[in-house]
Amino acid sequence: MCPDFDEVARRKELKQVEWRRIRRNKDADLLETVEEVFDRRTVMALYGLINKGVIEGMKGVVKAGKESRIYLAGGMNGEDLAIKIYLTSSMEFKKSMLQYIQGDPRFKIGHDYRRIVNTWAQKEFKNLTEATRAGVPVPRPIHVEENILIMEFLGEDGVPSPILKEIPKQYLYLGMYEEIIKSADRLYRVGNLIHADLSEYNVMVHNGKTYLIDFGQAVPREHPMAEEFLRRDIGNIIRFFDKAGIGVPDVEEVLKWMKRT
Repeated sequence: MCPDFDEVARRKELKQVEWRRIRRNKDADLLETVEEVFDRRTVMALYGLINKGVIEGMKGVVKAGKESRIYLAGGMNGEDLAIKIYLTSSMEFKKSMLQYIQGDPRFKIGHDYRRIVNTWAQKEFKNLTEATRAGVPVPRPIHVEENILIMEFLGEDGVPSPILKEIPKQYLYLGMYEEIIKSADRLYRVGNLIHADLSEYNVMVHNGKTYLIDFGQAVPREHPMAEEFLRRDIGNIIRFFDKAGIGVPDVEEVLKWMKRT
């Protein structure tokens, strides 16, 4: 018996409509949760991103911290995206932000806390963009709006890839250290940036490759504290691998190599 293709198409369309309804309900539930955490301006900006088609829908919380929350979202092409929303109520975060924004000639800030947070989101987006152009492995930046940053999701099936700190010692090796130092070097020499918070907590291992993440605090080489931040970054990575029993150079040797002519 031949199938009734019109009936098959109708059922398929009904199934898609039902799927969209279920997804909208899930999005609505999630947005209700978001409304409980963020202020109205943030929530309206988030609705605007959905309405403009920047994201198709939200899927759940990936990470909740003192400074921001990261959500998993769907892109228009079916890909997974990460939405990082900075909190606008953490005064402690404001204090830590200022040392990285002040002295950065690319940004001007006032005393309004909301503006400072929005500037921070813009700063991370620009830093990620410049790192990407320099060929540094980082999450690909997609869009920034108010205190909301949208970028590539590094993970699989909604589960984020592990950070360096979470990798068992037996799986750490010298090549991994070299990869991270080369990324920091490329960021410094080609991207004209210093991460300024590089450590085992801000390196992600995705599909066997290391990615530098969390770029809000990154500063240009002209920043008055650039040398201090660079030394700290390199020292953190060397300390981590040295503690894991992997023979690595000392900080001075690496810094000398990075400043080669």
